[in-house]
Amino acid sequence: MSNVCLENITRRFGNVNAIDDISFTIPDGEFWVLVGPSGCGKSTIMRMIAGLETATSGNIYIDDFLVNDVPARARDVAMVFQNYALYPHMTVAENLAFGLQMRKVDREIIKNQVDWVAKSLNIFHLLNRKPKQLSGGQQQRVALGRAIVRKPKVFLLDEPLSNLDAQLRDDTRAELKELHQKVGITTIYVTHDQVEAMTLADKIVVLNGGKIQQVGEPQVIYNRPANRMVAEFIGNPSVNVFAAVFDGVDFEVGEQKIKCSTAIREQIKPISAQGFDLGIRPEFIHIIAPENKENFAELKVLVKVVEPLGRETVVRASLPGVEGFLSLLLSASFRPSLGESISVFLDLNQLFIFDASTGERLFPV
Repeated sequence: MSNVCLENITRRFGNVNAIDDISFTIPDGEFWVLVGPSGCGKSTIMRMIAGLETATSGNIYIDDFLVNDVPARARDVAMVFQNYALYPHMTVAENLAFGLQMRKVDREIIKNQVDWVAKSLNIFHLLNRKPKQLSGGQQQRVALGRAIVRKPKVFLLDEPLSNLDAQLRDDTRAELKELHQKVGITTIYVTHDQVEAMTLADKIVVLNGGKIQQVGEPQVIYNRPANRMVAEFIGNPSVNVFAAVFDGVDFEVGEQKIKCSTAIREQIKPISAQGFDLGIRPEFIHIIAPENKENFAELKVLVKVVEPLGRETVVRASLPGVEGFLSLLLSASFRPSLGESISVFLDLNQLFIFDASTGERLFPV
């Protein structure tokens, strides 16, 4: 196991910076997830750590050793791709053992390691089969096992679950987290799926446009997003963000108003006619009036879409005079009619305020 350090890493393709001056350090044994929209640079970072890409500038350290000029085969990292890359002519057991055989590990040790990994991933009964006899989920488990079995310094996973169906993806994700807790190998995981990021990570690195937007624990990023991009990317349903203008006393939101508390006024010092983006997560919008309305804002909305999800209902509603929809996460028993006007109550203690130009979070600190 080893720590991984990226120091001012830039990767340029022609005149385009795919990665722009990125730095972070992953402590020994932790599970970090790189997340962001397609094209943000996640896989490029992964490939540079693996030695499959060369940084234009900056340094990469593995176990405090500079590896810029170390070839991929000598970095002692194991990488799992989304396309499995199994050897079709080998059995599952042979695929799992291949890396250890290349290192001339003792045969008995190889057998013990293969059996342990196969049992951990629930593929022990498949050891004598070949890849073409396996389902996609089983092939993915073999690919994971082949990387884990040789106990590398660093484990790199590039969207390994993206080809699996929803239920199998959930099951494999849980098994992967349990397996990491057992083996403790420093792991870097790339995904665009924020659910995977939230459930797996010790720390999340949110990327956009080749730049780091925020690094932190999942709940910190969820509750205190650094900017509008992070707030909108992390969370499902996504955070509600709508334009507002400070009128000198309150925030005007379309044809309605949201109270500007003393705490907000003291922190962001708004001036009359200044525009902001207000944000609030769906779970903090209620349809039952609170007993004490002091810290709540009441808004009238029009129901546009109702999405029953079994355990809960997602309602998309419009705010008069405001573009887009407001997402509400409500009880499964609540089924409003399309076009119905309802009152909703926003918990002002859970309000985000973003700079309308830069997207940076202004409130809360």
